[in-house]
Amino acid sequence: MLIIEVKNAREVMRQRIGPLGERLFGKVVDSEAQVEKALIQEIELAFKEFGIEARILSVQGAKLVADKNLQIPIQVREDRVVDP
Repeated sequence: MLIIEVKNAREVMRQRIGPLGERLFGKVVDSEAQVEKALIQEIELAFKEFGIEARILSVQGAKLVADKNLQIPIQVREDRVVDP
């Protein structure tokens, strides 16, 4: 199982849409969810190329504690099954 923590979602959104757009959309759009959605799409394409079957979950609420423990509860934002 892999867990990927995106640490700079706001900075990525700022680079993509600029500081003004980030301020405007930051109140409406969840930058972390948007970056995760883009990553899921890229990972899905790569997995399909390699014939990897997987389930990719984007979750809300999980926190990494002291870089050693994953704190739960989680709410699933997106769930996608990848079939080659």
